[in-house]
Amino acid sequence: QVHLVESGGGLVQAGGPLRLSCAASGRIDSAYRLAWFRQTAGKERDFVAAIRWIDGNTYYADSVKGRFAISRDKAKNTMYLQMNNLKPADTAVYYCAADLLGAAVVTTRDSYGYWGQGTQVTVSS
Repeated sequence: QVHLVESGGGLVQAGGPLRLSCAASGRIDSAYRLAWFRQTAGKERDFVAAIRWIDGNTYYADSVKGRFAISRDKAKNTMYLQMNNLKPADTAVYYCAADLLGAAVVTTRDSYGYWGQGTQVTVSS
């Protein structure tokens, strides 16, 4: 079991930065990959970024490349998402997720068996 808790969401103006955190507990040492997804009302939960826990290898959705940076601190069992140059289109509930099995596909929500409760990010224009 892995327990995930997101924090750091809020209201920010377009062009501004925000950093999200995902604190993990439980069998986090067994985690293969952690990821961020986001979802707006009535839409699918979309992949944002992922990081392989053991070596920090990263993956990004095209929509956030060059603006967002995912990282992790293994000593603190925490994953981060640094979001820069935010746009109103980035407004969503952001969720962190954990994959303990090493799924082949990084970007689909079905690859992740554990989820946090989400944190709201609102970008005003």
